[in-house]
Amino acid sequence: MGTSLASRIHLVIGDITRLAVDAIVTAANEALRGGGGVDGAVHRAAGPDLVAASRALAPCPAGSARITPGFNLDARYVIHAVGPVFRDLTEDAATLASAYHAALQLCIENDVDHIAFPCISTGVYGFPKDAACQIATDTVTRWLGQHAVPSAVTFCCFAAEDAELYRQRLAELGIETQP
Repeated sequence: MGTSLASRIHLVIGDITRLAVDAIVTAANEALRGGGGVDGAVHRAAGPDLVAASRALAPCPAGSARITPGFNLDARYVIHAVGPVFRDLTEDAATLASAYHAALQLCIENDVDHIAFPCISTGVYGFPKDAACQIATDTVTRWLGQHAVPSAVTFCCFAAEDAELYRQRLAELGIETQP
């Protein structure tokens, strides 16, 4: 893996549905039926075919992920990653890391070169944002240190305050970003 870790990780503030990447991740529910927050936005932007495609792959337990076409999105695929509803940091941290890991594994299986992640489980699922950020960045950087695929990962934060958490955590890991 000749490329540096820092050149493979990007941070943006904005709408994940507008990114031109191979796959965008949505913070899905176990029934894969769409919902609020980022999952609702992804379903609206992808169009009604996404609902049928994702429901056909349900259920998807917390810590797992499924992949569908992107339909009306610029992204070729949507990866539906199910994070935990927050109850206990110790148990839920492993489940959240597993959701990121499962999404990254789908990159290998589906020739996904560039993936974009939202902040999984930090909305209505209530996962503390700072802990979720650390889990996301640690899981992704560990994966990228061991795998050539994907060649690029974008953390897409809808809110500037979330992006600042990611910027600070990535800086602690020696990765400078410019959101």
